[in-house]
Amino acid sequence: MHWIRVFAASTVNAAADFAATYTWRTWTFAWLSRIIAQVLFFTLIGTLLGSPDKQRFLLIGATVMAIVAEVLFTCASSTWERRAGTLPLLVASPGDLLAVFAGRSIQWVPSSVATSSVCLLVVGPFFGVHWTWGTALALVPVLVVTAVTTYCFALVAGAFVLNAMDIRNIVANVLGALMTAFCGAVVPVSYWPGWVGQVVTLLPTTHGLRAVRALADGGNPVGGCVAALLTGVLWLVVARLVLHRLAEHGRRDGTIEFGDS
Repeated sequence: MHWIRVFAASTVNAAADFAATYTWRTWTFAWLSRIIAQVLFFTLIGTLLGSPDKQRFLLIGATVMAIVAEVLFTCASSTWERRAGTLPLLVASPGDLLAVFAGRSIQWVPSSVATSSVCLLVVGPFFGVHWTWGTALALVPVLVVTAVTTYCFALVAGAFVLNAMDIRNIVANVLGALMTAFCGAVVPVSYWPGWVGQVVTLLPTTHGLRAVRALADGGNPVGGCVAALLTGVLWLVVARLVLHRLAEHGRRDGTIEFGDS
């Protein structure tokens, strides 16, 4: 119960940060329109290739990668505590650091689910990605699973950049590019050498993307969702270990300081 209370309190900060970042107008006409334009850009590559199948493949891949791009904002928002000088207080408190940081950047999860839902349900039918009422209702929970489990991975990246804040955006961009290339967004995972396919099975996004594609094709997304949840739990454990090591190391040598360095 203590973990839940800490997490819930931290989500209040996340909501306040999101409200300070966006109004409904800027979110809709700046952020959402940007994501739609990005998805259309990749989808039109399939149109230029003259292949409806590639068009559908790229639209779904670009939409899920939009989730990844937004969730990886966690790399930046995780450093806000250190930049504000509150990290030493968090380390000194009896609360679990994972509960704090898991709630601290949670705003990116519902926002990414909203943008991806619009892209798939509103834009998708114009490019051959059609939904029945049943699959449309099932899509949102699949996207939630994809976003939440990808967020677990992003928490690990956010924990690492707490000690290297200057590269937080570089880390997010590089991870996003690698996941776009190898997780099955622009080409099938089978296109790459076998060892690459084995590595990306450790990433929840690979399985979430597979689940979304299965649902769009009228198949069963459960297998992909279960795999995403299992790998997400794995990364959540890793995030806790990294944050714990950060705290212990900082206590020993005083590197968790007040300030924005």
